[in-house]
Amino acid sequence: MRKILQIIDSTNERIGQAMRWFVIAAILFMVIEVVQRYVFHHPTMWGYEIPVQIGAAMYILSWGYVHFSHGHVRVDVFYSRFSLRNRAIIDIACFLLLFVPIVGFLAYTSGAWMAHAWKISEKSVLTYWYPPISPLRTAIFLGILFLLLQGIAQFIRDLHLLMRSKPYD
Repeated sequence: MRKILQIIDSTNERIGQAMRWFVIAAILFMVIEVVQRYVFHHPTMWGYEIPVQIGAAMYILSWGYVHFSHGHVRVDVFYSRFSLRNRAIIDIACFLLLFVPIVGFLAYTSGAWMAHAWKISEKSVLTYWYPPISPLRTAIFLGILFLLLQGIAQFIRDLHLLMRSKPYD
């Protein structure tokens, strides 16, 4: 079990670190578009669409990393005062009541959207360039899947802490 949790953690950590490069790529595409538009008076047809898709992919693929690094929002005024055991109880309850239904629904829905996008060769209609939207839909599905896996890994750790009164790793 430790090996599986390590794989989930390291995968999300590597994806989170890789998303740093997506920021640079989005900025470069925006700089190219600005130079093309205002210096050469020849805007590109992809100048709006590419940074938006890169930004969306970066945002959603980072969710698992944020969960791994405990960077999500909490009401720390109360939560930080609880014992590790009480935190685990709160985390388990929130996982079962909120995380699983919401992220499970998002995973199911985004998986269906992804499959449909690939099936019909869906195109984006935001610009007259009409780029394929399937890669972005795939990134959305994978981002939600990695978040779900990281949530399950944290749930296993919280259960262990609750039952054995000591952290899993």
